[in-house]
Amino acid sequence: MNLKELARTLGLSQTTVSRALNGYPEVAEATRARVLEAARRYNYVPNARARGLATGRSMAIAHVLPISDSHELVNPVFTDFIAGASEIYLRHGYDMVLKLVADDEQERTYREIAARGTADGIIVHAPHTGDPRIALLHELRLPFVVHGRASRGRDDDYSWVDINNLRAFAHATDFLLDLGHRRIGLINGLVSMDFARRREEGFRQALGARGIAPDETLITSGEMTESYGYRTARAFLERERPATAILCSSMIIAIGVRRAIHELGLEMGRDVSVITHDDELSYLRNAGEVPMFTATRSSVRMAGRLCAEMLIESIANPDAPPRHRLLDAALTVGASTGPAPAD
Repeated sequence: MNLKELARTLGLSQTTVSRALNGYPEVAEATRARVLEAARRYNYVPNARARGLATGRSMAIAHVLPISDSHELVNPVFTDFIAGASEIYLRHGYDMVLKLVADDEQERTYREIAARGTADGIIVHAPHTGDPRIALLHELRLPFVVHGRASRGRDDDYSWVDINNLRAFAHATDFLLDLGHRRIGLINGLVSMDFARRREEGFRQALGARGIAPDETLITSGEMTESYGYRTARAFLERERPATAILCSSMIIAIGVRRAIHELGLEMGRDVSVITHDDELSYLRNAGEVPMFTATRSSVRMAGRLCAEMLIESIANPDAPPRHRLLDAALTVGASTGPAPAD
């Protein structure tokens, strides 16, 4: 079914149907809902080339990912984010443009996208503290949404979707302190990443509120891999006074921590407590009546949907003010935590 046939079926003009499908604000919500429902019922898929000619848009969203020796962004978290965002792209007739570039080629790539019009908007991933991409995209006047935030700037002058990382890790630390733990390790992501800086801040704030000075030798930062979690946990647990609890910034890290605990003949939840952040990855479920890990949970797939919806609305309404969505992470108690063991 094409646009003309869909409009005739609904008894509406092609212009009204097109505007309803493209999210124009002047279309009544009841009409928009009716059009979207009919599009689903009749399996209507807009012709991207025709829509581009009619609207002057490329009908594509770009994701520019730096590939370097220091960090890797094409990972399971990104995969689930894209799965969520793609649901929204498909619903609105958008394609996705994925560009993998060297760190020092990012600015050139963004400028090329703007100059050639190959994308109508961009989602910015893994923002650094004071990320220069924010100012660049403002300069290029390209609509964009940041997955996360870039501190040391104004969080209110661009659109973003983020987890309340500080609150999540403060809450997790409080939970461990309430169980009697005092030697708590933090196996964090790269501290140049904004989320990792906020998580460390939450960890430190919770300790400070109880009058406990953090042990700096139990705070680490690195690429979030299983081997990083394993190596760091071994170091934490083979000390003369080992850590009794470990906070992890990802499920991938936590899997490595669990391996280290078992190799040392210890039991997770009895000898060592572990809390991890859980992005609710589709293939790495922390599920069950009693989950394996106590975790701060927030779906990265949902974040992908929210970023995509926010960006498409921004493309349709370029004069609208920036929007912000701060998601809370729920602390779910699993089998990996218990009272601190007696010294």
